[in-house]
Amino acid sequence: MYRTHTCGELRMEHVGKQVTLAGWVQRVRKMGSLTFVDLRDRYGITQLVASDQDSKELNDIVASLGREYVIQAKGVVEERSSKNAKMDTGDIELRLMQVNILNKSVTPPFTIEDNSDGGEDIRAQYRYLDLRRNPLRKAIELRHKMGIEARKYLSSIGFLEIETPFLIKSTPEGARDFVVPSRMNPGQFYALPQSPQTFKQLLMVAGYDKYFQIVRCFRDEDLRADRQPEFTQIDCEMSFVEREDILQTFEGMIKHMFKTILGKEFNEPFLRMSYADAMEYYGCDKPDIRFGMKMHTITSLVQGAGFSVFDNAQYVGAIAAPGCADYSRKQLDALTEWVKRPQIGAAGLVYIKWGADGIKSSVDKFFSPEKVKEIALAAEAKEGDLVLILCGAKKKMQAALGALRLEMGARLGYRDNSVYAPLWVTDFPLLEWDDQTSRFYAMHHPFTAPKPEDMDKFYSNKKEDLELVNANAYDFVLNGTEVGGGSIRIHDSNVQERMFEVLGMTKEQAESRFGFIINAFKFGAPPHGGLAFGFDRFCALFGGQETIRDYIAFPKNNQGRDVMLDAPSGIDDVQMDELFIKSTAPVK
Repeated sequence: MYRTHTCGELRMEHVGKQVTLAGWVQRVRKMGSLTFVDLRDRYGITQLVASDQDSKELNDIVASLGREYVIQAKGVVEERSSKNAKMDTGDIELRLMQVNILNKSVTPPFTIEDNSDGGEDIRAQYRYLDLRRNPLRKAIELRHKMGIEARKYLSSIGFLEIETPFLIKSTPEGARDFVVPSRMNPGQFYALPQSPQTFKQLLMVAGYDKYFQIVRCFRDEDLRADRQPEFTQIDCEMSFVEREDILQTFEGMIKHMFKTILGKEFNEPFLRMSYADAMEYYGCDKPDIRFGMKMHTITSLVQGAGFSVFDNAQYVGAIAAPGCADYSRKQLDALTEWVKRPQIGAAGLVYIKWGADGIKSSVDKFFSPEKVKEIALAAEAKEGDLVLILCGAKKKMQAALGALRLEMGARLGYRDNSVYAPLWVTDFPLLEWDDQTSRFYAMHHPFTAPKPEDMDKFYSNKKEDLELVNANAYDFVLNGTEVGGGSIRIHDSNVQERMFEVLGMTKEQAESRFGFIINAFKFGAPPHGGLAFGFDRFCALFGGQETIRDYIAFPKNNQGRDVMLDAPSGIDDVQMDELFIKSTAPVK
């Protein structure tokens, strides 16, 4: 056999035993008459030692070893004279008797260490080498454990894991589809699923009342740190349920994963917040509630004093940054430039400093000291705090102030990745109006049910009524990241047809794109609902990271490319002819 033990397994109880290890050479160190070799596999590192007194054959082989050589090492476990408390195997070493080189390695382009000297691009190109490093190994192991625990929990309460197809019909409503040409059906195309949404609803019609799947999904959209063109969901659906049933079920799953993976227990129910409150107090629909610093609308309080910037604004909002009254002019100028960046979009920043010597503001000539203090108190400020105020168009400035809140939270150390603050956000608008296309779009997707109390407005033909319809939807938010989202679904074919009508589809278009599910609903569809968790994001948050790439074995870069495979790439003319397609892109 190649090995009797792994490189992370040996302890003091193995002293005196003859064992065989196999792995990769981390480093070789010559110290006087002794040569030390660190041998690594995914379980850990064991120190090997050879002496000048050993055979010439053994010493010649050890001297020839290079980084990342694959070797087999036989020897006797001994207690180390100089122990290493930072290593699990730091109390022992393997006194070498024999070394076999299983495969040589060229010098790797970066060091296979926790803190590598390789940049992101070169490590992506040699991803199989990067995956040997401990941080990525731990990330992949965490992902595995989370998948196991999700499956265990859902299986224990009666869910069935059912696979759904990857080659499906394109239904262009939402993000762009990845399309796949069909050789056997010239001029026709499959799409890769953005989610198994319609299939899991059809499974409810079929009577499989508790479904889940840890499934790959595909969206052709612009990328960020927490997005990939292909990603994984914990996709779930239940029949004969109301919203409360779903929230309770999956709050239980989340608590189970916190306990089993991180050893953290949540004994109290997760906080819930309406979409309206999230926007009012946090400026976004995925609030980070690890810290306070809520936003406060002060529009009516500050208008009418002759300060035209406030008087002409649709919205004036403020936050109080604790303990920041000592910010210097240089710091405030830098903060002003930060909010003026295009991605934030504010025209400027007004501030109030409440120091031990009193209250000062950048608009003192327009407001009395008493009024400035009243404004500060309205922002829930106290002595020692800095009040930051933005104004302008309501939606834009709420988002800007929300971004400023997160920035100040990060600067003040409030966004600690070892602290977890779970939240359910509920009562989203059902529809979003787009001025460019002069039509409504589904806020979540077109199968989301309106709240029962809003059905009259849903059947109104007035734009202002439809804008007030709330969805029976909910998102799970963790530390300011949307990890999951779902809804109670439409299960009545008439209501579903009305939704397509509201979204601007003709009956013919709705039938062409979604006739299969409309017809299925006519055969006794039960009330149902569900949600999907972004598994990659979930893993990154449990690992204390913001980027999901380390938690995916072979991710794409920011341009959606796999630089290791050099994909996507062109295909030859024979393949193009077989698929009955031509490219209009310029030849590179």
